[in-house]
Amino acid sequence: MFLKLLSLEWKSFFRSATLGKEIALKIFVGLFAIYGIFSLLFLGIGLHFLIKELMPTAEPLQVVNQYVLIWFVMELMVRYMMQKIPILNIKPFLIQNIKRSTLVNFILTKSIFSFFNLMTPIFIVPFAMVSLFQSEFQWFQILGWTVAILSLVLIANFLNIYIEKKILDSKKLFILFFGSVAILYGLEYFEVFSSTKFVGNLFDQLLLQPFWALIPLALVFLLFKLNQKNLIENFYLDAYLKTESQSFDDTDLSWTNRFGKVAPFMQLDMKLIWRNKRPKTVVYMTLFFAAYGLFFYTQDMYDFSPMWVFAGLFMTGIFMINFGQFIPAWDSSYYSMMMSQNIPMKLYLHSKISLMNFSIVVMTLLTLPYGFFDPNIILLNIACAIYNLGVNVPVILFAGSFNKKRIDLDKSQFSNYQGTGIMQWIIILPLIGVPVLIWTIFNYAGNFYLATAIIAILGVIGFSLRNWLMQFIIAAYKSRKHAALNGFKQQNA
Repeated sequence: MFLKLLSLEWKSFFRSATLGKEIALKIFVGLFAIYGIFSLLFLGIGLHFLIKELMPTAEPLQVVNQYVLIWFVMELMVRYMMQKIPILNIKPFLIQNIKRSTLVNFILTKSIFSFFNLMTPIFIVPFAMVSLFQSEFQWFQILGWTVAILSLVLIANFLNIYIEKKILDSKKLFILFFGSVAILYGLEYFEVFSSTKFVGNLFDQLLLQPFWALIPLALVFLLFKLNQKNLIENFYLDAYLKTESQSFDDTDLSWTNRFGKVAPFMQLDMKLIWRNKRPKTVVYMTLFFAAYGLFFYTQDMYDFSPMWVFAGLFMTGIFMINFGQFIPAWDSSYYSMMMSQNIPMKLYLHSKISLMNFSIVVMTLLTLPYGFFDPNIILLNIACAIYNLGVNVPVILFAGSFNKKRIDLDKSQFSNYQGTGIMQWIIILPLIGVPVLIWTIFNYAGNFYLATAIIAILGVIGFSLRNWLMQFIIAAYKSRKHAALNGFKQQNA
């Protein structure tokens, strides 16, 4: 039966109406996958020797153990945001004499062969084999450690499926997860309790007593059975529609009334964001990337470098980029209705501008704590925020006039190219590349403060030209309105 189901999946792919598009996309993604596989393979082979060169007295396996917790948390986050949950069109099978458990086992087994589950073994297995010959540990100790690490991969896989299916889009889940990560990071930073060392010590003990690898193996089996039970109980067409129809989040948005005529449109946008999966994911991404600066500001090699500007533009403008580049495609399902009403285009676009401006201000405030690393970071981030407000908002709004591909709001943002066109790739250059280049030129020709002031001045100039730019942008939207309306009607755009 498993082979029959596999053959049906194969036929479904090659008989798809969008076969050409899917093959082209898989080839494109496959090239990056091949590059990633070889990179991880070479890293796995050379990591033991690299650690020995950097830390001659340390045992490479024990050094890696200190980063197991960090890797596992990142694994969960990346999987939740990017991994596609295995699906099966169950409608044709419900009338067949096929056990539900058989279909569920096929779905869960299919998930094991995900590319995400392949990455860690490609890295860990070569590293373990090199360590077997280069370290003093015995083969059964290395084997137990390897089994434990690979079990964590499957734990992350099945845990992600359970979260996606059982607690889909739960606000409490995100608050609990990010709150826990923030608390653990705070305890680690202030040297109160080191969770990474605690988990590292557990894996050090596992090297000495390999039979403890049976615990993560048991967790894999437990999560498999938990997912199996959950999927069997909900193995009907409207299983996940029932719970969604029982609740309605009537959030009070009366505070937006202070924005005047654009308030009703802002309220619609905010409800659209909070009630749909894809735009809601944009908000979660925005909050997640508020911590992006930790990668740059904690390393001396990036001090006062163009990467600071990149981080400042990216963090303060992440929502503007992810949300703004798909204007007006967010409204594609009812855009034709809006355009048939007596709604001024200026008012419609001003509501989008107000929302993006608000996000830039909020993200700028969230980046202020980076000033503890260096007060100049605050100065640069404020300048980047001004540039985003004055220059990048009009630029990305103008780029939106070329959008004519509809968006399904209920699908996830990650690994989803619906609504994406060539403009979404080109727009990154003027948004990020140009200001980084300008800052770099003035930084090396003058100094840090001159370059930062130039970025802020360009933003102020953009503000002064806002009315003229808006007339130009409005004209662009009106001239391409019918092309957008026609494009939004295409279901497979």
